[in-house]
Amino acid sequence: MNPTTFVLFGATGDLAKRKIYPALYHLYIHGKLPEAFSVIGLGRKEMTDETFKAHVKQSLYDFYRLNVKEDDSLQSFLGLFGFNILHIDDTDHFVRLKDRVEAWEQGIGGTSNRLFYLSVAPNFFGTIASQIENSGLGSVTGWKRLVIEKPFGHDVASARELNDQLSQAFAEEEIYRIDHYLGKSMVQRLEALKQANPVIQALWTNRFIANVQITADETVGVEERAGYYDKAGALRDMFQNHMMQLLMMLTIHAPHNMASAENVQLKKKQVLEALDPLQKQDVLTNIVRGQYTAGSIQGKPVPAYTAEPGISEGSMNDTFIAAKLHIDNYYWRGVPFYIRTGKRLASKSTRIVIEFKEPLTTATQAEQATVPNLLVIEIGPKEGITLQLNAKDPDHPTGFKPVYIDMYPDRKEAQEAYETLIHDALNGDSTFFVHWDEVDLSWQWVQPILEAFAANEVPLHPYAAGSHGPEAAHELLAADGFHWWFDEEDEAGKAASEPLVEQVTAS
Repeated sequence: MNPTTFVLFGATGDLAKRKIYPALYHLYIHGKLPEAFSVIGLGRKEMTDETFKAHVKQSLYDFYRLNVKEDDSLQSFLGLFGFNILHIDDTDHFVRLKDRVEAWEQGIGGTSNRLFYLSVAPNFFGTIASQIENSGLGSVTGWKRLVIEKPFGHDVASARELNDQLSQAFAEEEIYRIDHYLGKSMVQRLEALKQANPVIQALWTNRFIANVQITADETVGVEERAGYYDKAGALRDMFQNHMMQLLMMLTIHAPHNMASAENVQLKKKQVLEALDPLQKQDVLTNIVRGQYTAGSIQGKPVPAYTAEPGISEGSMNDTFIAAKLHIDNYYWRGVPFYIRTGKRLASKSTRIVIEFKEPLTTATQAEQATVPNLLVIEIGPKEGITLQLNAKDPDHPTGFKPVYIDMYPDRKEAQEAYETLIHDALNGDSTFFVHWDEVDLSWQWVQPILEAFAANEVPLHPYAAGSHGPEAAHELLAADGFHWWFDEEDEAGKAASEPLVEQVTAS
């Protein structure tokens, strides 16, 4: 029985309360944590172990997605936790932490393993990694791993500087960069969807696909994140990481018998390497940026971005981004990928829509109106996979109507992303974590956009809160003869996004 210590920096922070403790509790009650396991929480204020345990317990009642049972299991779980005060500039604090961890490990015996979770601001990452190394806390007889949260830098130069700092203390295979979108169950099923369905796999190329749309709409505004968000914007906060990861996971072609972490990461890297780079002059025609004005969400008035607390009246920050990308490889050459994400939009939804090409038609066939075949992958808040086909309309003998095949009928409550990712990190499975190559290449692609935004060379389009974004985002697709699916003004998409009457369920 080898002891595993979970060392949590930022143990009293919001992420720890909302995500990490509930995830650890879920793994514990389902027998998915190591047999000899302890959690040492770290923070800047003195706290006893008992006070910390009460803090953890309250977070479970506040944020665990299921019921918390007051039983022996809960008490045993809380018994795993301890607390140490830690100021990251104080080497003595790291030495005391090391002494406490070693004392517990020696009581268990066996090979010692340590996972360091940095739930703190990224500007502390480098200092913490250095202190772990210099204090000897990183010297283990088993494995050590470092888990960090985004953002991984704010441009190419800062990302590389951060990586250099971390690399002084941890090897690349020891660094687990969390992007919680990669922990979503539907994202993890994308490759299985193709591998388990040869028909879909055969269609997964530029020969049959007209365009691909990846959307992540949010109804919320800046909330309490003004200090961070007004410097990051939608481009840094969502596009460079979450949206690019969805693009990679959707477009990789990894043979089933080669779906190791290393192979998946290699395939993702190859997708980014095949992206047509943006030249400065291309940014204006391929990128749309927007900022929300006053409007209403679900019937309630909301202020403009520049009227939000902590945001200056003259802010030029982007709260919406839409982009057209091309992947220049054998599978995807010629297929436009449209990506958009923004805040204060009409609905909360993350989805992928694959629009298939229409066959060549005669004049007679053109009169028989059909809508394109679509494969719709709903990632959140509800999960689903729907194939939209055309069938004869009995009420109109010369016409067609869409029917919907539900390819995901047996819905079970999906595991929460942090439950999946923490479990994988503890087990050394980096398949759904972000490799440094992905970080570097995605920042390289985004860099010309950052520079164009900074120089104010791209218009900042206003859009009303509660809308589907600026009109320029619709014009981006219209120029190619397409339109966004499932927007309010799109009646076919609107119907498909509601409960379906004419529906066929795949068995």
